[in-house]
Amino acid sequence: MRTNVQQCVMQSILGKVDHPKMRGDGNWVGFDGKGRILPGTGAITYNFFIGDRCMGIAGDHVEPGVSTRNMEAAENTAYNTLACVGNRATVISGDAKGAVGIVTGIHGGIDHVMLAFDQATLELLTGNDQFQIRAFGQGLELLDYPEITVMNTDPQLLEKMNIVENPDGTLGVPVTHVIPAALMGSGLGSTTMKSGDYDIMTHDPDALKEYQLDTLRFGDLVLIQDHVNLNGPDYLKGAVTVGIIVHSDSFTSGHGPGVTVLMTSRKPLIRPILDAHANLAELVDFKK
Repeated sequence: MRTNVQQCVMQSILGKVDHPKMRGDGNWVGFDGKGRILPGTGAITYNFFIGDRCMGIAGDHVEPGVSTRNMEAAENTAYNTLACVGNRATVISGDAKGAVGIVTGIHGGIDHVMLAFDQATLELLTGNDQFQIRAFGQGLELLDYPEITVMNTDPQLLEKMNIVENPDGTLGVPVTHVIPAALMGSGLGSTTMKSGDYDIMTHDPDALKEYQLDTLRFGDLVLIQDHVNLNGPDYLKGAVTVGIIVHSDSFTSGHGPGVTVLMTSRKPLIRPILDAHANLAELVDFKK
C-alpha cells in the first residue's frame, strides 16, 4: 500500500514506570455486586505478555509488560498521543539501559503507554527506570484509501499486518475476532481515539460464548462492527474499526479488555480476514 510515510515525523518522547495506585482500602465492587482487591493497572508485570490470554486473570485491567507515563500532565498527554503501537522503546536508565522493546498499546483513564520487553530485561528493571520511545506514526495516511483513517500505528507494523488490497477497493485485514458495536463500553463519549482505548464488555455469558471472547489475548487484532472512530467512538451502521487488545478483562460494570484503535472507516471499506495468528507478538516476532 502506498502511504505518506516519508512525510511522517519521528520524535523522542519520555516516560517512566508508573506505580500501581489504590483508593481507600483497595476494595472495588464489580458488576456482580462482589467486592474484590486485585492487581490492576501500573507497575512492571512479570508474568503476562503480548500473545498471552487476557481473560480469566486474577486481576482487573492488567497491563502486560511495563506500564509507563510521563509525570508532567501536558507532557503525558503528548506521550499518550504520539506513542504508536509497534514503536521502538529503549531503556535509558539503570541496569537494563540500552535494552529495546516495543509499544503495545495506550490505556485511557489511567493514561499509560504499555511497553513489551523480554523476561531478562524485566528482571533488571526497577520502578524508577525511564524509557525513550521513537514516536512515529500519527499522521500516517493510506494514499489510495483516503476514506480509511490510520492512527496509533507504527508504519512498519502496518506493513506487517498482512493487509490484502481487494479488487473492489476494500482492504482485507487479518483479525482474531469480530466484535459487534453493542459490546463496546467504557470509553464511549471520548472525543478522540488517538490516545487511550475503549473496552469490550464481557459480562454477558451468551455473548462471551458466541463471539469467543474468552479466547482473547493481549495483542490480538480485532474488528469492531458499526463503529467509526474519527473523533471518538460513534455508532454508524456499516462503519468499521480495527484495533488491538491492550489490557486484560475487568470485573467492573461496562468494562472489559481494552482496544486501542489502529484503523477506522465510515464506510464498509475494511473486511475481516479471520486469522488466529493476527496478534502483535507474532507480527513482530516477540520473544519472552
